[in-house]
Amino acid sequence: MLFSSLIFLSIFLPLVMMVYFIVKKELRNYVLLVASLIFYAWGEPRYLALILFAIILNYSFGIAVETFKYKKSILTVAIFTNLLILIYFKYFNFVVDNINKLGLLEISYINVIMPIGISFLIFHSLSYIIDIYRKEVKAQKNIYNLALYITFFSHLIAGPIIRYHDIQREIEEREDTIENVFYGLKRFSFGLAKKIILANTLGQVSDKIFSLNVDIIDYKIAWLGAICYAFQLYFDFSGYSDMAIGLSRVFGFHFLENFNYPYISKSITEFWRRWHISLGNWFREYLYIPLGGNKKSLKRTYINLFIVFLTTGIWHGANWNFVVWGLWHGVFIILERIYRIENYKKNYQIIMRHIYTLFIVLIGWVLFRTDSLGKAINYLKVMFGFKINEIVGYNVWYYLDNKVFLSLIIALIVSTGIFKFMLKECNVKLYSILINVLSIGLIIISMMMISSSTYNPFIYFRF
Repeated sequence: MLFSSLIFLSIFLPLVMMVYFIVKKELRNYVLLVASLIFYAWGEPRYLALILFAIILNYSFGIAVETFKYKKSILTVAIFTNLLILIYFKYFNFVVDNINKLGLLEISYINVIMPIGISFLIFHSLSYIIDIYRKEVKAQKNIYNLALYITFFSHLIAGPIIRYHDIQREIEEREDTIENVFYGLKRFSFGLAKKIILANTLGQVSDKIFSLNVDIIDYKIAWLGAICYAFQLYFDFSGYSDMAIGLSRVFGFHFLENFNYPYISKSITEFWRRWHISLGNWFREYLYIPLGGNKKSLKRTYINLFIVFLTTGIWHGANWNFVVWGLWHGVFIILERIYRIENYKKNYQIIMRHIYTLFIVLIGWVLFRTDSLGKAINYLKVMFGFKINEIVGYNVWYYLDNKVFLSLIIALIVSTGIFKFMLKECNVKLYSILINVLSIGLIIISMMMISSSTYNPFIYFRF
């Protein structure tokens, strides 16, 4: 079930909200838990048993880490078990395929289908166990409360990644207010509009262009495809995060922000402070710092950064493109540390840093979007004029019609925070009125577009 589907918007969400606010406060966690399991089972009923197994497994590990001796050994087993589940479902086919290609072994191929949101499920479970080991939280004795943390439908499918210690108190005791409901629904409406009005519109263009043979496109079409995909990915995922944050607030939870205008960054380092913030925080807390962070030698710091971004690439998918994409970002972050890019603060240097960052990010998105490294390289050759095709199927204006052009302008304004800044220049009362009117209008437009279109993918579901 998608947040942007009619069945979620018109049946599931209103029904869950109605039941949630009717029942006694002590029963509300159970309402959310049942709703979350139904939400997941709607799209992946065969993997509901896996979800329940993960809950029982990590509930037991949590109690064991807190209670018994040999805590480090228990933690190691817990981490290994969770990662084994992730590796089997997400990377088994990839590993077998590459071993067979090397010709050293011939392993029978099993078509393992990856459960939706498996990476988020495992990362939530790991953060819970590790936080207990670090004595940052107590083990959750109520298995239903732990189940709610792991399966809460607002973040189960595609994040953001919520660390247990960030919402432990609210799982056990939170305040449900009408202010939370109004804020949550407004935040949800903006996320829905990002997804439906911008991501879907520009996504159709990028999908068409990237599906073409690179031998029949020119550099203008290639650049348009890359730019449309950059906006599609940002508005798809940040829109989903806004919807998740909004839904959580409706039910009294305060999730941390997951995006902070990443396309205004002036370095790749800054980009990763602004892009998918919850993933960056997770890797910093549970991988980079345990490896030693920047507390040891410079060489060790660079190795740690290399490992983190290699892992970031692998986390995103079982494909060499993702591995190269992660290393691509990691290499530039290391270079920025070596050459201290943050020291270049003159106006023209800041402009050049911003242009450099957008180029590196855009090239990375081509790696991220294409199916193979070969196609990515050929696509980039066309983009930068190293490959000129004599025969081109359509010119750029076939794809860049008035609707797409307007969407690109709006996307540019929204992604840089200009629109938000303009609204905040209004007085408080006018700002409140404009936000309320805008949120209602966006919901209406989004619902109309959902009803009239069959194109409604969520990119991050595959992660």
